[in-house]
Amino acid sequence: MLKKILALSSIRSDYDLLSDLYFRLNEDPQIDFRILASGAHLSRSYGLTINCIKRDGFRILSEIESLIDGDTLSSRLKTASVFLQGAVDCVANWQPDIIIYAGDREDVMIGAMLGVYLQIPSIHFYGGDHEKDGHSDTQIRHATSKLSTAHIVTIEQHKERLLAMGESEDRIFVSGNCALDKFVAFQSVRNDFPISFPTNKSLDGYALVIFHPVDDEVEEAAKQFENILLELRKRNIPGCVSYPNTDPGNHAIVETIEQYSETSDFWFYKNLERKEFLSLYHGARFLVGNSSSGILEAASIPLGVVNVGTRQQGRYCSENVIFCGASSEEIGLALDKCISEEFQRLLHDVTNPYGDGSASERAYQYLINTDFESMRMKIEDPLELKRIR
Repeated sequence: MLKKILALSSIRSDYDLLSDLYFRLNEDPQIDFRILASGAHLSRSYGLTINCIKRDGFRILSEIESLIDGDTLSSRLKTASVFLQGAVDCVANWQPDIIIYAGDREDVMIGAMLGVYLQIPSIHFYGGDHEKDGHSDTQIRHATSKLSTAHIVTIEQHKERLLAMGESEDRIFVSGNCALDKFVAFQSVRNDFPISFPTNKSLDGYALVIFHPVDDEVEEAAKQFENILLELRKRNIPGCVSYPNTDPGNHAIVETIEQYSETSDFWFYKNLERKEFLSLYHGARFLVGNSSSGILEAASIPLGVVNVGTRQQGRYCSENVIFCGASSEEIGLALDKCISEEFQRLLHDVTNPYGDGSASERAYQYLINTDFESMRMKIEDPLELKRIR
């Protein structure tokens, strides 16, 4: 009998976190693997990335148009409620053997709730991480872990944090970071995928810019983003700049993008094919912004990172990351350090603590060889687990 596995995905970033694992599951003749797609995947404003899933050949259980693109604090909560309403019946009717989801956006909480109330084992990827930026993602991540049946985490520190939260060690598997696998695999073939830059742009020696708004800094997000652009310009460093995600405050950043869209030294993109994005990443002089990619993935190249503002503060990372404030002066000082000869020499010795490129295979083996149904009832008392440890 086929084992039915359902993955939830609402945005290109969480899809890419586990896409290598998805390929392994999809190629297994003993597994009926499908994706429940929602949110930004179905929005033209965010690149209609549902097409990426289709081009990769995955079967889609359902497409749920859930994104409330209101750019307010309440919009993400409304998006979650629409997704829950649309997902309940299709998941209940298909009755997967397990549900998997990754990260810390609102849909992972919905995935965990579906598992609890529909009595389906659920596995949370990337739990146990922690940021000190006050962003809602950390709270959602930890709450989702408590609702989930089991956890596939990236490093031992994340396992220790879940243990401290009262999770049983039997429910936690350390695989490494599945998103790194494509970075490692791409090393040998990257020259075969040149980047198709617009002909009207001058981008030699470009920085890769990925910046998203933070909940408590919504009003300042656009100014912080513009500070990055202006400090790059002062140093004659062009930028390849990603559009922001769906977090509140993104509209103001998009307005800033529109102000600079015609300049020759900045190229703004909404969505790139995976191999083109990896080529862009590998070819960058450094990464600047506040993307988790700078924490989790850049060290595999290795690439210097300037992390601007509070987002990602407190996360475990390699020496390639420079944290700075969001003022022009602070960004400028951090950029100067990043491009200095001394810092560039340091990068030669950087290793990535999040994995070696084999995480997806480890996670795949854990998924197909573990009896999650026997683990579904979380009857452990955290007080008893604490005494055992």
